[in-house]
Amino acid sequence: MAQNEIQLDQETISCSICLDLLKDPVTVSCGHSYCMKCLQSHWDTEDEKKLYSCPQCRQIFTPRPVLQKNTVLAVLVEELKKSGLQAAPADHCYAGAEDVACDFCSGRKLKAQKSCLQCLASYCQNHLQPHFQAAPLKKHKLVEPSKKLQENVCSRHDEVMKIFCRTDQQSICYLCSVDEHKGHDTVSASAERAERQRELVVGRQNIQQRIQDREKDVKLLQQEAKAINRSADKAVEDSQKIFTQLIRLMQKQRSDVTKQVRSQQKSQVSRVKELEEKLRQEIAELKRKDGELQTLSQTQDHNQFLHDYPSLSALNQPTRSSSIHICPLRYFEDVSAAVSAVRDKLQDVLTETWTNISLTVTEVDVLLPQPEPKTREEFIRYSCDITLDPNTAHRNLLLSDGNREVTRTSQQQSYPRHPDRFTGWSQVLSQESLTGRCYWEVERSGGVFVAVAYKNISRKGDWRKCGFGFNDKSWALDCHDGGYKFWYNNVQTRVSGPRSSRVGVYLDHRAGVLSFYSISETMTLLHRVHTTFTQPLHAGLYVYNSTAEMCKLK
Repeated sequence: MAQNEIQLDQETISCSICLDLLKDPVTVSCGHSYCMKCLQSHWDTEDEKKLYSCPQCRQIFTPRPVLQKNTVLAVLVEELKKSGLQAAPADHCYAGAEDVACDFCSGRKLKAQKSCLQCLASYCQNHLQPHFQAAPLKKHKLVEPSKKLQENVCSRHDEVMKIFCRTDQQSICYLCSVDEHKGHDTVSASAERAERQRELVVGRQNIQQRIQDREKDVKLLQQEAKAINRSADKAVEDSQKIFTQLIRLMQKQRSDVTKQVRSQQKSQVSRVKELEEKLRQEIAELKRKDGELQTLSQTQDHNQFLHDYPSLSALNQPTRSSSIHICPLRYFEDVSAAVSAVRDKLQDVLTETWTNISLTVTEVDVLLPQPEPKTREEFIRYSCDITLDPNTAHRNLLLSDGNREVTRTSQQQSYPRHPDRFTGWSQVLSQESLTGRCYWEVERSGGVFVAVAYKNISRKGDWRKCGFGFNDKSWALDCHDGGYKFWYNNVQTRVSGPRSSRVGVYLDHRAGVLSFYSISETMTLLHRVHTTFTQPLHAGLYVYNSTAEMCKLK
């Protein structure tokens, strides 16, 4: 009962703000007491409102009260300190559902400060003191509070497990080591921990080194991102300036053409108007003469008629109609034709060069190249729709099936003349230019060269200039019934692999990878090329006495 009274006194002289014994206690008019600094700090937060309240009962004081030290409480607090008693622990010192509780507290338990691996118990700060004072307890191993202490006890022998069985990779007690683990490779738990600790240290060192390496990589990538942004901004700015100059040049040319046309229009219209005025004057004169003649012709007096007739003035020389040249409505149409011709040339230039500009942009890549696909399903993700260009087809090649299929014939086709047409070899290129990652398949019946080539490969001349695989502008896999051969720059490489009527081609233009595959129930690599492609590529076929088709994959 006395203890309860002391506990009540302790709670009475505790500050409800800091939850500790009162320091320089002050009492406000409502009767509640606080530490002077605690209450001053609380009221400092209310200065803006100019309303000061009691933290407990919320009574309002205006103006701000002047605080005076409560000497009676101050003496009482000092007496309690001398007696060795402390204030009741605050709520945050008691163990909650998620905390480890002291095993020796009675009633409401305090939070444990340490757990003992020998005692298999947890202690609050007060109950922990014997482990610091008693000699036998000082040797005990104290760890951070743990709820898993019972996991250190052998469930079979109810003994602390201080041994580790390496054979079975588990912790055991002493009785286990002489029973079911007899003859096993056993060490003390501390020895095993020491070895695992060394491994852990090495592992952490490796992780920390990797962290440092990755942090360096991150910094490099950040610097690279800044460099990319700067370069891209400059490229956009420069491109805008250049395109603006081109637009201004076109606008100037348009203005010049307009001025010339309008000037010529004004000059020619002026000449027409001048001639028109002369004609009108001549018409008026003729009408006047005609009126005089009509009047004279109606005179009935013969003598008067003969007298007046010589006095009529002679007609002026008429304007010759042959001096007026009428064009058949084609005055400035030739100007339009000339401008159209300029437009067509510009379109050709832009079409031809834009692919190179686009390729230059897409080749910007600071990251490592992505791995090559492994399965046919992964390759088909990069499939592209390829059609053959009739303007490049040799006259002995017949295109069909929407320009996907090509057949070698003995009869020449009636293709129009075109500078892109192959004239020496029965070859054809695709309409599409290939950049980035592309995949396509060719189904054949007979001998076919499956190739890729630059667009500027020669169209005429001997096989070294225009034949697929016989120059440095093309790469070709010769597929025939006897097997495969790979050709580049007139160098032959024998290729082994399963024979199939279908060949797959994978191109990673940026990475400089060109691969050929035999396609059947499985997909087998026949040949791979690593190089640097300097221009967009086109798929190509050289067909000799056979048929080949660009397959639809999607």
